[in-house]
Amino acid sequence: MATKQPAAQPSGEAQAAAQNSDPSFVIEKLYVKDMSLEIPNAPQVFTQREVPQIGIEIGNYSAVLEQGIYEVALRVTVTAKVGESTVFLIEVQQAGIFRVQNVPDEHIEPILAITCPNILFPYAREVVSDISIRAGFPPVTLSPVNFEAIYAHQKEQEAQQAQAKH
Repeated sequence: MATKQPAAQPSGEAQAAAQNSDPSFVIEKLYVKDMSLEIPNAPQVFTQREVPQIGIEIGNYSAVLEQGIYEVALRVTVTAKVGESTVFLIEVQQAGIFRVQNVPDEHIEPILAITCPNILFPYAREVVSDISIRAGFPPVTLSPVNFEAIYAHQKEQEAQQAQAKH
């Protein structure tokens, strides 16, 4: 009579190696890296009744901290003006540390340029709104941003510039 041998179970190290080869994306830390508020014409600005024009600039950058660990920061600048006079200026850098492992190199850049800013944006929006309220102004609510479209546009521009050089 034949006896069945139990199937060999992978060792703990082999299981860990198998798990470590799976692609992973982890948010290690989210934080406000920098924020500032300027009200250059206070207190006179609070007696004006004109509605200011709001200008918003958004950008992001990333840096490698170590193998597979990246810092991504989203920069938001909000400028409120009446004519040429600045009512207030808010600058926020919302940042995060992200662990991206076992992901093909061609997917790293889109993760850092699209996925990470999408994660950071709601936090930056909250900080901007909170600062404007604490400064004595109505809340500034940032509209959603399509980081995928921004990334695609940047890639398109890079391709056109590369063609122009040839």
